[in-house]
Amino acid sequence: MPVHIKTILSLFTLIVGAMAHWYEKYAGNEQLSWVVTGLAVFMVLAIWVFPEAGSATDK
Repeated sequence: MPVHIKTILSLFTLIVGAMAHWYEKYAGNEQLSWVVTGLAVFMVLAIWVFPEAGSATDK
């Protein structure tokens, strides 16, 4: 995946994660808000760390 697409996807994921964190914290779900934040950060790290899946013929 090209770097510019990863960057846009990462920013979008972090923005949605921040909005979900704010919403859950506002609703009184303190623990769930931190779970959402951790999940969003993990998803961004996973995009950058783990390689893309491909078929054996791609190599």
